[in-house]
Amino acid sequence: MTDPSGDRNARMSNWRLMFGNPVTAISAILLVAIVLAALGAHWLAPSGVNDVDVPNALQPPSGSHWFGTDELGRDIASRVLVAIRASLQVAVISVAFALIVGVTVGVIAGYRGGWMDTVFMRCVDVMFAFPVLLLALAIVAILGPGLTTTILAIGVVYTPIFARVARASTLGARVEPYVAVSRSMGTPHRYILTRHVLPNIAGPLIVQTSLSLAFAILSEAALSFLGLGLQPPQPSLGRMIFDSQGFVTLAWWVAVFPGAAIFVIVLAFNLLGDGLRDVLDPKQRTTAEARRG
Repeated sequence: MTDPSGDRNARMSNWRLMFGNPVTAISAILLVAIVLAALGAHWLAPSGVNDVDVPNALQPPSGSHWFGTDELGRDIASRVLVAIRASLQVAVISVAFALIVGVTVGVIAGYRGGWMDTVFMRCVDVMFAFPVLLLALAIVAILGPGLTTTILAIGVVYTPIFARVARASTLGARVEPYVAVSRSMGTPHRYILTRHVLPNIAGPLIVQTSLSLAFAILSEAALSFLGLGLQPPQPSLGRMIFDSQGFVTLAWWVAVFPGAAIFVIVLAFNLLGDGLRDVLDPKQRTTAEARRG
């Protein structure tokens, strides 16, 4: 029987360790602010994202246009806010898809072993043979550009990563004494997986999820930059950078603000991933506690 107070103390220790690192705390607060801004993009946006005002094209940042205007006179701040929401939507849904499919494949392969492990992992190896962006480009080229295709392409290319992480963690968890005892007692496999295996492999998966969200943001921006991601009139950070190429020397703000948005989001996810690793990885946790002590 578990001790509730012990579990509560352990959770409090995890939170103190995580947010005792100023960088991790700042990155978490920044991500919350970014998500709230993205959710309220249409209320926070100074004007319509596709409102064309050619006479005011390429205006520098001002009180009426926080980030200036683009070559068509559209408000860049409004477009960046809406584009961030679209990027987060793509990243969250695609990584959730990769997490569900990848973990299912990895856990089954690691837990069952034998021919199933061989077949599943060879399929994963084949997918790993292709660079992530190249495989995503191939999927989009076959299915056509758009929001749904972009989500599917990114989800597919990140599935093998979660499968590898889940399998490696499951291989370690399945040899634990309590798992062996449960199997010898004839406990249903579903119960063992949900009550013993999955909770013990959650740490690496949480860290991988945070890092994958950062790379999914970059992947969406790259696909949109190439014209194969989100399509106009939907604002996209990558597409905004592409459209700014001919005006960078005349109006630096048309590229700097969309690029800065990508940089900040990716950096925040990566720093949060580092903080989660300090808490969830025993070796990193020991090091972090030693630094605090």
